[in-house]
Amino acid sequence: MRTAVADIPDDDFERPSGCSGWLVRDVVCHLVIAAQDVLITLVTPAESEPTVDAVTYWSLVELPTGEDPLDALIPRLAAAYGEPRWLKFHFDDVGSAAGRAAGLADPALRVSTRDEVLTVADYLSAYVLEWTLHHLDLIAHLPSAADPPAETLAAARASLEKIAASLFPASFPASFSDKDVLLIGTGRRTPTDAEKAALGDLAAKLPLALG
Repeated sequence: MRTAVADIPDDDFERPSGCSGWLVRDVVCHLVIAAQDVLITLVTPAESEPTVDAVTYWSLVELPTGEDPLDALIPRLAAAYGEPRWLKFHFDDVGSAAGRAAGLADPALRVSTRDEVLTVADYLSAYVLEWTLHHLDLIAHLPSAADPPAETLAAARASLEKIAASLFPASFPASFSDKDVLLIGTGRRTPTDAEKAALGDLAAKLPLALG
């Protein structure tokens, strides 16, 4: 993610993103806050047993419209940075710290976030899914930008399929690419008629808006 953000030309920060109502700069600002959340969570140990794992951490919510108070706050925060270079710097700074903290953390350690308890391993697995989706949001209207790494897309797909399997007795077609599963499965792209046919009963249950 840090490389993806660093590689975005300044002019593209004003382009639309894959998040409704947000520009590219707004997604980057959200990533700054998310990196801070990682740092906070990794130093918030919990003594009680886990209440959720990497799958049950997620709940289904309404698709974002950009009108939620927090969603609406992000564009104002992003605009306050002024020049893209300051957003890039802040995300690289906080993001690199979050990455170091994640690498040092004991995977079995129990931490607390959102009034839930889960292991570091499950928490970071959940974040792989979230940040892969936001990587796709970031480059949704940037044709020259690189996709997330193949292994990251595969890991995020595996997580989304586990979430879907916990809710419905259906699965995504093996013929779908990892990227298409993530985009279609979370409502970031409308499936074609052929894709709807391949999805079968699952098509009526999508998208899975995760929160």
